[in-house]
Amino acid sequence: MNVSPEPAQASQQAVEHAGLRPLSARSVVLSLLLGAHPAEMPVKDLVRLVEPFGVGGSTLRAALSRMVTAGDLRRTDAGYRLSDRLLARQRRQDEALRPATRAWHGDWEMVVITATGRGPAERAELRARLTALRLAELREGVWLRPANLDRALPDALTRVARTYTARPDEPPHDLAARLWPLDAWAATARTLLDRTEAARTPADRLTAYAAAVRHLLTDPVLPPGLLPADWPGEALRTAYTGYQRELAASVGRGEGAA
Repeated sequence: MNVSPEPAQASQQAVEHAGLRPLSARSVVLSLLLGAHPAEMPVKDLVRLVEPFGVGGSTLRAALSRMVTAGDLRRTDAGYRLSDRLLARQRRQDEALRPATRAWHGDWEMVVITATGRGPAERAELRARLTALRLAELREGVWLRPANLDRALPDALTRVARTYTARPDEPPHDLAARLWPLDAWAATARTLLDRTEAARTPADRLTAYAAAVRHLLTDPVLPPGLLPADWPGEALRTAYTGYQRELAASVGRGEGAA
């Protein structure tokens, strides 16, 4: 006999699936800087902004020191800025919020892996790169997506793969549903929207929106005709864009403060 979880348990499972987790001092700093343009802040602004999250000045300074040592941040004359590695992550995050698309006429991008002899770490890294490009694996070594993204595939792929333009025989809507867990993605997005709307404290809001950004990085960004009805991707992007504006305004209010 199947036993349904209690409401509280089901709610907790949805939260865990949505990627909601407590924020450390490092997480708070990274979330603030990843959402800032430029991604640099004076220490006085960081002290003021992390205080509502329960991060004290001494804890912040210890975290900043560790993050510089780890290569997350760089110390500048003005304060702290993201490292080049995390600036690249910020660019990917920005692209996730507003991915450039073009009209779709039925073509699909296909990437076929041709390199052999790669170790587990190399294979895992390549899979992560292809997934970040919003491709999905049809079968081992064959990756697809509709050709509706206005971006070129990286030249580095030519060393390990061949790229093609394809027109699969399978109905596009069926193929998209097979390549991506669209219903599950939408359910998680709706959970995150509910959490962002319900969050009242700064810590709860940042936690919810940080999870929203991570989730948007996995949005397949399919043509509208291939998406289920009431797809929540755009609503989640709009909610996070509004939160970014709030953070930018809070930084601006601190300009010139002692």
